[in-house]
Amino acid sequence: MSVKKQQSEKLQKILARCGYGSRREIESFIQSGRISVDGQLATLGDRIEVKSNTKIRLDGHLLKIKEAEKTVCRILAYYKPEGELCTHHDPEGRPTVFDRLPKLTGSRWIAIGRLDINTCGLLLFTTNGELANRLMHPRHEVEREYAIRVFGKINDAKIRQLTKGVQLEDGEANFKTLKFRGGEGMNQWFNVTLTEGRNREVRRLWEAVGIQVSRLIRVRYGDIYLPKGLPRGGWTELGLAQINYLRQLVGLIDETASKISVEQDRRRIKANQIRRAVKRHTQVSSMRVANKRATGTARGRNTSSRKG
Repeated sequence: MSVKKQQSEKLQKILARCGYGSRREIESFIQSGRISVDGQLATLGDRIEVKSNTKIRLDGHLLKIKEAEKTVCRILAYYKPEGELCTHHDPEGRPTVFDRLPKLTGSRWIAIGRLDINTCGLLLFTTNGELANRLMHPRHEVEREYAIRVFGKINDAKIRQLTKGVQLEDGEANFKTLKFRGGEGMNQWFNVTLTEGRNREVRRLWEAVGIQVSRLIRVRYGDIYLPKGLPRGGWTELGLAQINYLRQLVGLIDETASKISVEQDRRRIKANQIRRAVKRHTQVSSMRVANKRATGTARGRNTSSRKG
């Protein structure tokens, strides 16, 4: 291999590393003619060596490119509530998972996979497109665990079918593990794991055996669990050990630094809990005051009517 080729990288890899999207997203940008390098339209497969005067543009906007060793990989764990979409913009104005995330300069948050609008739970975000791309790729078989509430008649035959394999419209699928957690009737809970992330796969598997899912919560991605105490709509930044665990999982080299310390993050989670508790207390107190006023007014009216 030539020295020049060793010093250059594929364009989509550079932009993914800098947080402008996953490699697949950037490849689609290149194919659509949206990216230029030093005034020339980029083509798929282009390799470049980033220099101080290299100008890369997306839709005409100059991109800020950092060298690999200067780019700090960041990962957020977000507690997605039901009702939020996994998209940057919604034409109908509905809330998205990106609305609550901290603002970035020179990069952007990339969702590692998706959860449908009616699913809540753990959703990871990163600034590193290469990491996101690898974690989402089926070949790495990263486990996802879900807590599920279902309604329907469940027997051993259906359980065996769900773990052995069910034919869906996009191919065969199955749960790697399926464990009953308790309940009965409309309140039966199971925990299941998969190693891929097809669209609505968990729901479609249950529907294929005649069972309806009424609640779906992602509780784990790899060995990263939904943090205890994290409120819905809240996020926490992963520490260096967790970041490097995910990087090692998909064959990437370790980071040597993270953005914030674990202790800082614990304090922020506690502060969020306190704020939410104060807000709930204020709301309850306001309702009690309003109810007392309404009761007092009603009593006054009754007394006046008796006097009359």
